[in-house]
Amino acid sequence: MTLLCCLNFIGRNSVYWAKVPILNQKYFHGNCAWRFKDFVKMVDRSKLLLKFKNTATMNELFEKEWLVTNGLGGYASSTVSNANTRHYHGLLVASLTPPTMRKILVGKVEETIVINGKSTLLSTNFYPGVIYPHGIDFMSEFKVKPLPHWRYGDQDWQIEKSISMVTGSNTTLVHYKNTGRESFVLEVHPLYVYSDYHAIFRESSPFDFYTEFSPARLKTYAAKNSPALFTSWTSGVFVEDRSWYKNIHLPKSQQRGLSCYSDYYHIGYLKEELNPNEELLLSFSLDDNDPQNSLENLWSLQVRAASRKPSKSNTVFYNDLLRAGDQFLVHRESTQSTSIIAGYHWFADWGRDSMIAMRGLTIATGRKGVSKSILTTFFKELDSGMIPDRFPDHTDVAPHYNAMDATFWLFIAVYEYFIKFGDIGFVKKHLKALEEVLERHIQGTRYNIHVTEEGFLYGGQEGVQLTWMDALVDEKVITPRSGCPVEVNALWYNALKIYLCFCKELQITVAQKYKDLIGKLESNFPKMFTTEEGTLYDVIIPGESYDNSFRPNQLFAISLPFPLLDRDQQKTVFDAVRKKLYTPFGLRTLDVENPNFKGQYTGGQWSRDHSYHQGTVWPFLLYEYYHCFFRIYGNSKKNRNRVLKELNLLKDHFYHCDGLHCISEIFDGLNPGKGKGCIQQAWSISALVKLYAEYKLYEDEEGKM
Repeated sequence: MTLLCCLNFIGRNSVYWAKVPILNQKYFHGNCAWRFKDFVKMVDRSKLLLKFKNTATMNELFEKEWLVTNGLGGYASSTVSNANTRHYHGLLVASLTPPTMRKILVGKVEETIVINGKSTLLSTNFYPGVIYPHGIDFMSEFKVKPLPHWRYGDQDWQIEKSISMVTGSNTTLVHYKNTGRESFVLEVHPLYVYSDYHAIFRESSPFDFYTEFSPARLKTYAAKNSPALFTSWTSGVFVEDRSWYKNIHLPKSQQRGLSCYSDYYHIGYLKEELNPNEELLLSFSLDDNDPQNSLENLWSLQVRAASRKPSKSNTVFYNDLLRAGDQFLVHRESTQSTSIIAGYHWFADWGRDSMIAMRGLTIATGRKGVSKSILTTFFKELDSGMIPDRFPDHTDVAPHYNAMDATFWLFIAVYEYFIKFGDIGFVKKHLKALEEVLERHIQGTRYNIHVTEEGFLYGGQEGVQLTWMDALVDEKVITPRSGCPVEVNALWYNALKIYLCFCKELQITVAQKYKDLIGKLESNFPKMFTTEEGTLYDVIIPGESYDNSFRPNQLFAISLPFPLLDRDQQKTVFDAVRKKLYTPFGLRTLDVENPNFKGQYTGGQWSRDHSYHQGTVWPFLLYEYYHCFFRIYGNSKKNRNRVLKELNLLKDHFYHCDGLHCISEIFDGLNPGKGKGCIQQAWSISALVKLYAEYKLYEDEEGKM
């Protein structure tokens, strides 16, 4: 059964009439709560044979996402179906002040194949109550490596499409090739946007998309004072045909309790006849380049770069992890140095995340220059003895410094940098800054951070989140940890020990007060943080309160370079963490038996933030976990094979689930399996890279390239 619908939100001519299937009445109600499982039963899956898996359902095409980046914080991303399902999706998301000020400039492109007057639409979109067009019916193949690549076809035609971004430029390239035996006319319809990447774009009067037309190029201003966007192509004729695409539904945004209807603007379309083996290239860019002389060269460079093997190892998974890790490395304009995006799609560069992630992404992999540049970025931003917790999305806002642990992760990163590269000159250059950090904390710094009589580091201020468990809703900290958090004090101890180590290397006399603090911590930490079971309290206020919530934070007391516990207690802590918190996807943030445990990360922001650190699983903790395992039980081949076996589910997630060639930020605390949060998280990837690099797991793993 079909229904003749007036799709007044589509259209090459503002209004477009089309026959669409009546799916079920539930698909037409106002809030449009999509029920994929019911809909999948209605479609023919025979054409959906994808390279990344033997078979694919409709659900997989809408759920699986791809991502390419440009080293500036910009990206292109959508689903395998090419139906945008998040307001963060876009073909060109440009960073105007790298790596922040990100704007969505091109939502997507839509293609039409014309043969003998018959048009076939290759695009797919969600609209209220319907999926239209249904280009996924013609998709026969998708692969994500070396670049996102689609194959569409029918009996009379075949076409391939690939997407890349230019490294160091806010430029997206789209490549088409006629791989069939018949000629056809290809129409490419760019859909333009101009919005902050956190926002929804809707039709409004300021946006007129003024365009200057010239051969092989458009120069477009979305609105007054917006940057010029250049649309270029290698051949064909551009036909002006202006209209709005309205009410595109974004079900992923809806699931997150966010605005979920967006509009796109259609200036016109590029029209070109492609004979067999002929190609067409389009570019969307903020750079004013000569299109006809540079597009082919740009494309060839991107293909070669994406195809390059990133290490000497022949292990497929390890090399794919390294490629994924490169997506996070970005240029920061304000410091003229390198930083790390915490996660895609919505995070910028965060101090804590950068320090933890660089240990795997750049230090363990031997990238000295990049590592030094990242450390330099954060040394430049030291203030009152603290590095930024995060840089804001807008450059007119000062960095945020609400992280009492981030600066001590800087010590860990510098120490591992020194151990890896032996660069004592870099250490000497920044030793004074490291000493100043210690001094400011001893004297007391912002947010009531100070040293107690016992030598512990204390911090806490109403309405301010200071540790990595940092969810905040309506100015209320969801996981309040005011006092002396266990991992912060493990980091504090390590920072003092690292400072002493550097002074010894440089033959500098160390003030006695630092040695006294180390002695206090070595004596008081095991005595005051240890529970009756031999594990560790999560937060204490000496002589007042002892939070016995069983969390993974205690693992840092035995995973960092200088453990605070003896070998027997290390084993006690590790075994308890394994029993109560371990999953194949990461560690739970709270014991299941705790009454505050929340097993599902779902719903709107309030619901999600209340479960963020209350049981939700975090993959980045797996490095600390397995490092402790090897430290306690030995780095034998048997143990390495055990670890590889336990990582198989996360490896499958990397290749086949959610973001393709990605590791998600988090997973549900109960029955983890589907990724939640960001589809691609820096310290999630880093944890596995560091584990593989340090313990040479790639030598034990099967699956050679």
